[in-house]
Amino acid sequence: MNKTDTFRALHHGRMPGDPLILPGPWDAAAARVCADAGFSALATPSAGIAAALGYEDGATPADEMFAAIARIARAVDVPVSADVEDGYRLAPKELVERLLETGAVGCNLEDSHGGVLKDPRKHADWLAEVRATAGDRLFVNARVDTFLHGDGNPEGAIERAGLYVAAGSDCVYPIVAPAKVLPLLRAGIQGPLNAVARLDGVGPSPTELGGLGATRITFGPGLQRRATAALAEIAAQLRRG
Repeated sequence: MNKTDTFRALHHGRMPGDPLILPGPWDAAAARVCADAGFSALATPSAGIAAALGYEDGATPADEMFAAIARIARAVDVPVSADVEDGYRLAPKELVERLLETGAVGCNLEDSHGGVLKDPRKHADWLAEVRATAGDRLFVNARVDTFLHGDGNPEGAIERAGLYVAAGSDCVYPIVAPAKVLPLLRAGIQGPLNAVARLDGVGPSPTELGGLGATRITFGPGLQRRATAALAEIAAQLRRG
């Protein structure tokens, strides 16, 4: 079984309350720490990588993002999925080729640009092209931004998700969906469901999110921000002597 098949298999047959936990390393060193801790797969955060490279979230040049993903994938033996935002306006063929060149086995693709939701049917058509080009070589996680940039209507999120699943997406990610609507989303969406968890103790734990219907849990840039906060404390202590 290759890494992509292994990664895909990790999303299926999971029991409620036992979601797939995917830490988000922002560089090769962080990836090694996560892999050495025993995690079976990793998922890079675009915002975390942007911060590590000195960019605002959403402003990382595509070449630098793909290079960072490649360094992370090279550093570990476990499967790595990559957040590539909305695909950097690349044609599906080029996007797939560049992702595969990094060694990534999957990708997040969001349905908004510049804080504005895309037309869901046009986006579904684009996702279908990505799937047709990639075949089974990539696990596609379709991010649904209804709760981030839309009106937060769960029915609208379910409608978008249905289009993306029909287009061949392997998983759906209604980012920042309130925990209370996860059961409704779970009932209305086919296949694996991604939820985001916080690392500051606010909101449900990964296990609790799994119990509400999430198949897998990611953390966005949470790990990178927590590590940066820890470094800030160390730096302050050094400054004080």
